[in-house]
Amino acid sequence: MGLTTALNTSLNGLQLNETAIEVIGNNIANAATNGYKASAVQFTTQLSRTLSVGSAPQGQNGGTNPRQVGLGSTTAAIRRDFSQGAITTSTSPSDLAIEGEGFYVLSGADGQVYTRNGNFTLNNQSQLVNADGLRVKGYGIDDQFNIVTTQLVNVEIPLGKLNVAQETRNVAVEGSIRADEDAVEATESEVIQSVQLFDGAGATITGTSLLSDTRASVGGTPVFDAGESITLTPRKGGANYDVVNFDITATSTVAELATFISEALGLVPGASPAGDPFGPAGVNITADGRFEVVSNAGTSQSVEITPARFRQSQNGAGLSGEKAIDLAFTQTREGIGESTLTTFPVFDSLGEQVLVRMHAILESKSPTATTYRYYFESSEDSDLNSNLSTGTFSLNESGEIAGDSIAEIEIDRAATAAKTMIVSVDLSRISGLTELGSSGTLSLFSQDGAPAGSLTSFNINDAGVVSGVFTNGVIRPLGQMVLARFSNPLGLVENGGGTLFEGVSSGPAQITLPGQTGTGSIRSGAIELSNTDVGRSLVDLIVSSTNYRGNARVISSVQQLVDELLVLGR
Repeated sequence: MGLTTALNTSLNGLQLNETAIEVIGNNIANAATNGYKASAVQFTTQLSRTLSVGSAPQGQNGGTNPRQVGLGSTTAAIRRDFSQGAITTSTSPSDLAIEGEGFYVLSGADGQVYTRNGNFTLNNQSQLVNADGLRVKGYGIDDQFNIVTTQLVNVEIPLGKLNVAQETRNVAVEGSIRADEDAVEATESEVIQSVQLFDGAGATITGTSLLSDTRASVGGTPVFDAGESITLTPRKGGANYDVVNFDITATSTVAELATFISEALGLVPGASPAGDPFGPAGVNITADGRFEVVSNAGTSQSVEITPARFRQSQNGAGLSGEKAIDLAFTQTREGIGESTLTTFPVFDSLGEQVLVRMHAILESKSPTATTYRYYFESSEDSDLNSNLSTGTFSLNESGEIAGDSIAEIEIDRAATAAKTMIVSVDLSRISGLTELGSSGTLSLFSQDGAPAGSLTSFNINDAGVVSGVFTNGVIRPLGQMVLARFSNPLGLVENGGGTLFEGVSSGPAQITLPGQTGTGSIRSGAIELSNTDVGRSLVDLIVSSTNYRGNARVISSVQQLVDELLVLGR
C-alpha cells in the first residue's frame, strides 16, 4: 500500500513539474512578444493519508501529534503577472503603450476582446487595427469635431481623405497711430461732383429722374441704357475694391444709382463730422443736377470714380463689350484728418479668404484722451454695402488703449455656401506712440482662421485624444482612445494573438478614459515589452527540472523495492 502511494505521489510530482516547465517555456518563448504578461504555477498540497489524529495530554501522557503521510501536490493556480513591462520608443505614432493598468478594447469575431499589445496600424479604411486585423475601439466625433462619449466606435484616422477649414472668429490688430499735439483732427470730408446732368426735357436731373433718360447735355444721347449693366470698381484711400454691378431697368432712377454708389464705397452717413455743411456722408443729387459724393472724414476716405472704373456693358445693336461712363467727377473739397488704412485676410467656414479693410480716423483730441473712429469694410460681403462696422476707441495720456478694445464685425456670406461670419477684433495692441514724422501704421497681428487643408499627420496624447494635424496648420480631435479595467484581471481568459476575453471570475469590463478611475495613461510612439524575466525563468527552469528528477528518482527507488519483494516471493 505504501509503495503504491509513493508511486502515485511521485507521479503527481512529475506532472506538476511538467506543467511548471511548460509555463516557464511559454514565458521564455514570449520574451519578445510585445505586451505579453508572464505566468507562474502555484503549488499546493493534496489531502494527506492520516495514520493517527493524535491524542490530548492525559495523566502521565503528554499527548501525541497526528501522523499523516502526504499524497503529493497539485496545481493551485497558474497566475498571470500583470505588472508593468518595460516601455521602449517606436517610430510610429500609432504604436501605443499603457503606463499603468488597463487594456485596449478591440472588436473580435465574437465580441470585444482586450489586449496590452499596442502595435497598431491603419488599414485601407483608415481604421486603427492590430496585427490580426482586429479594430481598435474608442470614442468618435460629431460633425463639429466634438468627442462623442455615448458609444464605442472604430477609431478612424483618415489621412489624406479629410479636409477642414477654420472660420476666423478672432483677429488682433497691432501698430501705432498719431496721438501727438500736431495730429490733425478729421473735421472735413472729401467731396467730389459730377458734371451737370439733364433729363430728356432739358431740365436738370433729380432723384426721381429715370437713368435711361439722363443726358450729359441738353438734347444729348442718354448716358445709361435700359437693359444693360453698370460695373463699378471703387477705389478709396488708395485701395482697390471689388467690382460691383447695377442692372439698369426701364424704371431705374437716379436716386437708386446714387444709393448703389454710396453702398459700394461703404460710406457711413451717421459718422460724418457734426455740422458739416455738405451734410452726412453718401451720394446726393444736387439742386443743379449733379452727383455729389460726400465721403467720411479723413484722408483715407478719399474716393475715385474714373471712366476706367465706371463702365456699362454694350450688348445691343451689334455692339459688344463695355463703354466708359465719363461723368467727369472732380474734387470740390479735400478731406482733412489724420488717418491710416490696413487690409487683412480672414477665412469663412469653407476656408475661402475674405479681405477686410480697416480705416482709423482721428476724430477728436483732449488733454486726457485721443479718440479714433474705425471703419471695417469688405467688398466680399454678400450685401452691396461694403461697410461692416464703425465705432470709436480712445488712447490715454500714455498712448495706450483705454476702455473697451474689442470691435465686432459681421460679414454676410449668403452669396456663397458659407455661414455668416461674426469676428471679434482686438484693438488693444494699438499704440499712440509713433516715431517723429511718421503718420503711423496698422497691421494684422493674428487671426485664428485657416483655408481648407487636408489631414497629413496625427498624434495621441496621454489622455488618448487623437488629434489630426492638417496642411493649413489646423489641429482637430479625431477621436479618443479608451481603456478597459476589470475587478479581477486574473480572471481574464487567453484568446490567442495577445488578446484576452472576459472570464466568469474577471467581472465585466469597465470602459473608462486613460488616466481616470485607476487606468494608466497612454504613450504614443512607444511599445510595452514583455514582462518576462528571462534570468528568473532560467533559474525556475533549473528548480523545476531538479524537482522533476527528484520525483523520477523516487519512482526508481520504489521500483527497486518492488523488485526485492518479488525476489522474496520466489
